Amino acid sequence: MRIIKPGTVREWMRRHPPARPGLEGWLAIIKAAKWRNLAELKRTFPSADQVTTDSKRRVIVFNVAGNKFRLIAAVHFNTGIVFALDFLTHADYSKDRWKDQL
Repeated sequence: MRIIKPGTVREWMRRHPPARPGLEGWLAIIKAAKWRNLAELKRTFPSADQVTTDSKRRVIVFNVAGNKFRLIAAVHFNTGIVFALDFLTHADYSKDRWKDQL
């Protein structure tokens, strides 16, 4: 898969040092992946969930750093592109405000 805006993920690492190992691992796995659908992605990331935002956009939510953070990405299986959209603490994610911003 090709990651759009990997620099954004590196910025998240800088702002959230405890999440760095998890984000580095996520980047490496995404770059090596060749998923064709959600079922294949879930074999790699069983806890990943597909969520529909208020704008009806479907995104994938990944748990990072022992479930302390959430990475939200748009995964386009047909083109092999992953857009890193947002990175939140578990507490901020749980407020659900992010759904109306994407």
